[in-house]
Amino acid sequence: MNLHELFVADRSAIRAGWVQELHRVSANLAGRVTQGELMARADEMTDLLVQALATSSDQTMDTVNFAVLDRFFDEFARDRVEQGFNSEETATFVFSLKRPLFQRIQERFANDADQLARLSWQATELVDRLGLRAVGAFQRMREAVIERQQHELLELSTPVVKLWKDVLALPIIGTLDSNRTQIMMETLLTRIAETEAAIAIIDITGVPTVDTLVAQHLIKTVTAIRLMGADCIISGVRPQIAQTIVHLGVDLGEVTTKANLADALALALKRTGVRTTDASGSTN
Repeated sequence: MNLHELFVADRSAIRAGWVQELHRVSANLAGRVTQGELMARADEMTDLLVQALATSSDQTMDTVNFAVLDRFFDEFARDRVEQGFNSEETATFVFSLKRPLFQRIQERFANDADQLARLSWQATELVDRLGLRAVGAFQRMREAVIERQQHELLELSTPVVKLWKDVLALPIIGTLDSNRTQIMMETLLTRIAETEAAIAIIDITGVPTVDTLVAQHLIKTVTAIRLMGADCIISGVRPQIAQTIVHLGVDLGEVTTKANLADALALALKRTGVRTTDASGSTN
């Protein structure tokens, strides 16, 4: 008898033992998953495991096609990540199969030392490989979730604000890197296309330092804005930033810069033909 035949013949007994073991180890899951969900997952994995074992010609783990189980683990791991599980809790679901599987092998082959040793080793190798696949899937899904969250945070950290008709502003807080610049550029260009804005103000008041790389990112963004047919003003150029830009020898070309957002907005309104009145009543 091999592992595939054992699962086919004793599926009910193995599943019952696994269910009992899951009940025991799931006491610390703090309500994040129901017993019904655990049982449904156990049934699904048992069916797929039987299918996978049937693909092996010699019942060695190297010849088992785990593809159907890998798809199951991806879905299972995605749910576990969203439910707040860690990798150890995720792997426990698989490793809980080891005890009932070993018990069944021992009950069947207590009087056959060779069969007992051979199937016990195969069962150990099988469960270990399944556990590694479950953990690997969990890590991939967690990294995907982290990457998606980082992308969402970057989008939230680059809000494009409509200050006036034809005038948009993008306040930047924190350091600029290539990924953030790309998202910032895509967001701003999309808003320019949607609103048909004539002027975009990039406010760098919240940027702590400007080095050569940050300056290059700004120049690329300004160039892209101009290709969209809009003009660009950079505001928030503090004295220390101005000195740094000069010291670095960075050429901002014909980019208009202002010390603060208010001055940049006043210039933008003037360029769009809007007349403004200051606190003293003077009209600009």
